[in-house]
Amino acid sequence: MKEFYLKPKFFSALKDYSCQQFVKDLIAGLIVAIIALPLSIALALASGAEPQQGIYTAIFAGFTVSLLGGSNIQIAGPTAAFATIVAGVIASQGMQGLILATLMAGIILVIMGVCKLGGLIKYVPTTITVGFTSGIAVTIFLGQIKDFLGLTYVPGTKAVETFEKVEANINAIGTFSLESLVIGVICLAILIVYPKIEKRVPPSLIAVIVSVLLVKFIPIFSDNVATIGGLYPNIKAGFPEFTLAGLDFSADKALAVLPDAFTIAILAAIESLLSCVVADKMVDAKHNPNAELVAQGAGNMLSVMFGGIPATGAIARTAANAKNGGKTPVAGMVHAVVLLLVILFLLPLAKLIPMPAIAAILFMVAYNMSEWRSFLKIVKTEKWYDIVVLVLTFVLTVAFDLVVAIVVGLLLHFAIVLVKKLIKK
Repeated sequence: MKEFYLKPKFFSALKDYSCQQFVKDLIAGLIVAIIALPLSIALALASGAEPQQGIYTAIFAGFTVSLLGGSNIQIAGPTAAFATIVAGVIASQGMQGLILATLMAGIILVIMGVCKLGGLIKYVPTTITVGFTSGIAVTIFLGQIKDFLGLTYVPGTKAVETFEKVEANINAIGTFSLESLVIGVICLAILIVYPKIEKRVPPSLIAVIVSVLLVKFIPIFSDNVATIGGLYPNIKAGFPEFTLAGLDFSADKALAVLPDAFTIAILAAIESLLSCVVADKMVDAKHNPNAELVAQGAGNMLSVMFGGIPATGAIARTAANAKNGGKTPVAGMVHAVVLLLVILFLLPLAKLIPMPAIAAILFMVAYNMSEWRSFLKIVKTEKWYDIVVLVLTFVLTVAFDLVVAIVVGLLLHFAIVLVKKLIKK
């Protein structure tokens, strides 16, 4: 009997699931939650939302996408690609407008999945996937320099885009903290050396525990190293409220936010499916793109129903999941449950985690997903026009964003294919 084309990977994973794999997924989910906590907060603030809204997004969208999605290890949540778009919608339409636009985007994504439009991702060539993956690795690295060096930005500094982060880091270099660098280097050393000695416990977990103990009990670090609690003291604990009560569902309001809904849907589809492609390479699997689109639609709708903002597949957190042993959707569900427990009961403990430790973990994630070997192989062996597509996609991903890079890369790729066919005739 032919398998249902929207069947989630979660149900396939349960067939041969073992206690050993559950332990791996549990640890991977815990590590990803530790990474996701400050990132979700920071991205919510960059989007013009409240800090806890980023956590709500990671909880509800993250759990839904793992449960219903078409990838074994996809982690969903707020992303940098959405930050500018979300901020613009909130500024023009208000939070109520964002909620309505995201609900509509969710419906569009579900329709795309049901209509089997996810298969279009197969037409994205390797040169583009390697280019944007390497580019994202660079942006992740650049985005963590601030916390690794303990830099302090001037209040009001905007640092969402890559160039904004670089400029902000240069302007803040005078605030460099040697203590933060020491914590970061210690964690980085643990991440590099520990796996060569012992492989049963993820080095990320060891690095976090060691850094918390150092910052908690050694005064010189306690006074000079930023923690989650120090940077984000205003996070509200507790379960979010249902947001649809009193929402304006009028035709006029729906028409006003329709362009925003399509923007959110298309960006969520592109980023999520490309994240799935990266994930497949990391764990030697094959995703179901149509199931993923339906899950992204459901995840976005549920996110904004409970205080969140738009979500999509988060490549950095997905890569961290793979790096730390996650192999099934259970890891993504664990990550969401851990964040829920944090926001309900464990916020005081989570606030102790030092920012340089998280930066060190993400440095390793960036390195492991960088595809630098594949990048060099293409440069050495492929035709000049394929190299141009690779490098252009890479540069645009770093300089602008994923959508611009993919659109320009695809247009150039198909233009080259067309010219080659015309020349052959």
